[in-house]
Order: sequence, then C-alpha cells, then structure tokens
Amino acid sequence: MKILHTSDLHLRREGDERWEALQKIIEAGKKENIDILVISGDLFDREVNETMLRGPIRNVFLQGDFKVVILPGNHDMNCYEEGKYYGDEEKVKIIRKLGEYVEIGDVRIWGFPFEQIKKEEVYRRLHSIGKKIVEDNRTNILLFHGHLLDLFSSAGDFGEEEEGYMPVESFYFKGLNFKYILAGHFHKNYLVKEIEREKYFVYPGSPVSITTREKWVRKVNLVEVGDAPKAYPLDTFHYEELFITLDAFDNRNPFQLINEKIGKIHPKAKFLTIKIDGYINSRRIGMEEREFIQRIKKMIKERCGLNNEELKEVLGEPEIVNIDKIIEDDLFNIFREKMKERGYDENTQKEIGNVVLKAMIMLHRR
Repeated sequence: MKILHTSDLHLRREGDERWEALQKIIEAGKKENIDILVISGDLFDREVNETMLRGPIRNVFLQGDFKVVILPGNHDMNCYEEGKYYGDEEKVKIIRKLGEYVEIGDVRIWGFPFEQIKKEEVYRRLHSIGKKIVEDNRTNILLFHGHLLDLFSSAGDFGEEEEGYMPVESFYFKGLNFKYILAGHFHKNYLVKEIEREKYFVYPGSPVSITTREKWVRKVNLVEVGDAPKAYPLDTFHYEELFITLDAFDNRNPFQLINEKIGKIHPKAKFLTIKIDGYINSRRIGMEEREFIQRIKKMIKERCGLNNEELKEVLGEPEIVNIDKIIEDDLFNIFREKMKERGYDENTQKEIGNVVLKAMIMLHRR
C-alpha cells in the first residue's frame, strides 16, 4: 500500500501557485500509483476560502484513482461540518473527531484534529486513542497537526506558523502502536524523526512556498507501508537564493559560469537573493569592472524576468574586484611559484592564493 502525505497548502483561490501545487500533488499520486492521499491539516487558509473552493476541489479529487483522507488543522478547523460534500464519501474521508479512524485495505488511519489545547491534554488524548487500538495485522497511522517540541531549536522554524499549537514531545507517542505519525503545521522543509525503532514522525513541509521562509524545492512524503518514509520533490512554486563567487584562479569565462548557475535553477523558483562577488582579470576578459557589472545586471534581469526595481532588490551591487594589476605583480607570482614547488594540490593552492590575494589587494589600496 502506498500513501502520499502532504499538509499546509493554505488554499485561497483557483489558479494561483497553491492551487497548482494541489494539482501537482494529484499528478504525483497518479504517477506513483498511490492508494491514499492524506492531507494533515490546513488544506484551506480560511473558512471563506473553503466555501469558495469546495465545489472546484471535488473535481480535483476526482482526477486521482485513490482515496483522500483529510484532517482539520488550525487554519481550517471550522471548515468540515457534517453535511458538507467533498465528493463520493467512499473516496473522500474527513476525520472530524478525536479517535475516529478510516480503514483502507490493511491500514487503519486515525485522526487527531486540531484543537487549541496544552501539551498535558494532548498527551492524555493521545493515550485515549492508544487504548482503542486493536492489536491485529493492520498498520496503524495517526494524522496529527501540531508542534513537535523536541524537533526544533528556534522560533522561526515553523515558517509562517507560530509555535505552541498542539504541542507534543516525541515520547508521547512511544508505546502507542502507530507505525507512522503523518503530521502537519511545520512549513519550512521535509523532516523525519524516528520515534521508536522503525516508527516515524513525519512533517512533509508545505508543498508550495507560503512565505519567503519556505525556501528551496518543496516536497511531499511518500510512504510504502512497512518501509521508511521518503521525500518526493515537487515542481511547485518556491523561493531560492543564489550565491556565486568568482574565483581568481578559475580560467573559465565568468559570464558563462554565471549563466550556467542561473540555468540550473528550478523553473518554478523565484529568487529572494542573488549575490555575486569575487575577482576578475579585466585584461583576460577584455572589459573593466564597470562594464562587467553592467553586463551581469543585464543578463540576470533578462534571464530571471526582473524589472529594474526587482533587480535592485534581488541583486543589489555585485561585489566584484578587478585584480589584473595584482596578477602581474612579481611578488604575487613568486608566491604562486613557491606553492607549486611545495607540491600543494590545486584546491590548497586556491585557498592559500585567495588569502594572499586579499592581502595584496589591501597593499595595492595603500
């Protein structure tokens, strides 16, 4: 049995990046021939969004030949009253109450819908679910939407979300016979923690960037029941940062190098920052600093589809230094020859050479 696990889409409208992410998830489910898609909270951003999207989302769920199980999160906890229709009830299941479960084949999926409760109460309720679990051949899975306290070190870890929602600690789940805790609420990235031997707590991260804190390629969680969870990358909108340092000892064309690095960026990515620094030899490339920097700006503007204001915000001023005079300095070249004589490998020569280069730049500025 194969399960695709996601959370925190925070849907607001049709046709935007978040809606496209949901469609990409459905496509991934079809491609991987999954049996179940689980959404561990915050499918919708607010109740008003659910009202507008409930009709269209039925058609999206119809596209996949698999069942869908949905858990309410802190943003959409009031969106799933009895009587609301998300499609064929044999296909789309909503776990509305603590301790409810859905049996699909050889798995039993339990739910812990979001409530604003303290960790002592979370512990008590978890163990009330544990008492209901029947020991049989089925694999028990818990859907959970909250904050695993011992997995994070800083307040910014949750992306858009605040800390303190349905707080738990890893030991709360020990002895409860859940093979997988498929969780939501944490946005930033995909994370897995082994609670006990071959028992896993998984945050998939948001499948699309909700804020600028959710960077790099987004993922969902793919589980083949019995095996360890696996991250599954998505072709969805996300933010990225690019840092390029031009090496004084690299003989490659610097324009080609920058162009290649930009070309490797995911097509759905939007840049938060592009930082370019390092050194050029103006005699070797046939242009001075000013012209070189202007050409870099023009190239990035065109390749990334930026206007002037966006370019200024993303790129700023490249920190490029022309070192043609230093390259020709006898003292610098004597030093480089000495390094070769000592038999240093290429990487060590570059590291030491860059230190000396900075010292020579300071000398030339005096």
